[in-house]
Amino acid sequence: MNSVEVSNEQLVALVNGKNVHHNLSVPILVEKVLARQEGILTSTGAVCATTGKYTGRSPEDKYIVEETSTKDRIDWGKVNKPISEAAFENLYTKVLSYLKEKDEIFVFNGYAGADKKVRMPIQVINEYAWHNLFSQQLFVRPTEEDLKTHQPEFTVISAPNFKADPEVDGTRSETFIIISFEKRTVLIGGTEYAGEIKKSIFSVMNYVLPEQNILSMHCSANVGQEGDVALFFGLSGTGKTTLSADPNRRLIGDDEHGWSSSGVFNIEGGCYAKCINLSREKEPQIFDAIRFGSVLENVVVDKESRIADYDDNSLTENTRAAYQIDNIDNIIVPSIAGHPNTIVFLTADAFGVLPPISKLTKEQAMYHFLSGYTSKLAGTERGVTAPEATFSTCFGSPFLPLAATEYAEMLGRKIDEHNVQVFLVNTGWTGGEYGVGSRMKLSYTRAMVQAALEGELTHAETVKNDIFGLEIPIHIPGVPDDVLQPAKTWADQSTYYVKAKELAIKFKENFKKFPNVAKEIELLGGPRI
Repeated sequence: MNSVEVSNEQLVALVNGKNVHHNLSVPILVEKVLARQEGILTSTGAVCATTGKYTGRSPEDKYIVEETSTKDRIDWGKVNKPISEAAFENLYTKVLSYLKEKDEIFVFNGYAGADKKVRMPIQVINEYAWHNLFSQQLFVRPTEEDLKTHQPEFTVISAPNFKADPEVDGTRSETFIIISFEKRTVLIGGTEYAGEIKKSIFSVMNYVLPEQNILSMHCSANVGQEGDVALFFGLSGTGKTTLSADPNRRLIGDDEHGWSSSGVFNIEGGCYAKCINLSREKEPQIFDAIRFGSVLENVVVDKESRIADYDDNSLTENTRAAYQIDNIDNIIVPSIAGHPNTIVFLTADAFGVLPPISKLTKEQAMYHFLSGYTSKLAGTERGVTAPEATFSTCFGSPFLPLAATEYAEMLGRKIDEHNVQVFLVNTGWTGGEYGVGSRMKLSYTRAMVQAALEGELTHAETVKNDIFGLEIPIHIPGVPDDVLQPAKTWADQSTYYVKAKELAIKFKENFKKFPNVAKEIELLGGPRI
């Protein structure tokens, strides 16, 4: 009997053990969390837990098992670090043995993918009750009928208190997030940050879906009153959640989607919103969605009133709220829709260079999709004293097991096939760089996005930006004409062009990491310098 069969027997024995709870209801899971003192109950009924020293993902501790059937498909490198099959098997056995000795283990059986035709049955095994509650909030929940035939195709095993020994186990530290595509298993240990559970399944879907000719995407999505579909790509701080939460449009999902031959579907069944400085005034949909059974991570809660203080960043800036998507009133049920009519790439350019909105050709769309540009601001990370250009391939490079060009080529084909309009929207600075200019008014951005989604810019008159080759509309209702032309908002236009060329050079330097991309993508899609 080989090691794989032994491991599978161990897993079956663990899941069928007497100390294992399967698909507990939310009220019972909340009771378990409180009884085990894993978290506290807030005034809204949400469970608030802290995650110790790990208040975010640990990308340096994420691995993919190097296996015969998959090793030639993985884009190995800084993001996708290999680990041997032997190291995985050793840790797998250790983790299962560790969990078997626990008084209680929690199992969630559900799905990744709202589209029943392509959804993947998953199983999440947790040491913590609150992690299992988190899984119920984030993934697609099964019906009683679903559970009768549910057979997991991928299993996440999370044991936060099990710590690896790097010298023995071949890891970098005590923490590990390991994906085995052959064993169809994710092992997580040494970290209490629940986001690792969510993002590990997203990484899996980014491998599995393209094999079915489905584009997996790190984006939000919504539907207009006429059934038109829009996708919003953007890194943290660009306004992805804010702009997709539109009272006049129904939300499909806020973070992870697939685009199949039928249309767009949400990969998740919930939302994982960053909630630092959250208020009902600024983001009423998110604020009111945090209800009984929702999970707060690292939010400071008053011990007497049990009221969450979303402005307190003493534990981390990366405070989070996990809640079922059903907690938002203005959603589409189920979370599926037709093919996109419009795609919006969001960037927060702190250099004040990029236009607030511009129309993209297919080549420009692929170029900016591969680039995934935004700015990292001073003060957001230790050592960052001035704005820095940052590029995250396909707006989600930490979660892409395959070469970025595979996702970009799929996007290009779908843009052609469905005649999709693509826009680049800069929610960053105007009138100068950070510290000189000012942040683009949200009311202006909303007016621009609305015009794009309603088709008002399809045949609008445009002018071309000399350096980036972007087509800029010369007039949009509700936006001053000069604001649309970034150079005109600068006191000294010569300084604008100096900064614009500096940013263009950064784009071109970054694009050197795609030597196999068709030359016309760079020639027709990139800066003209």
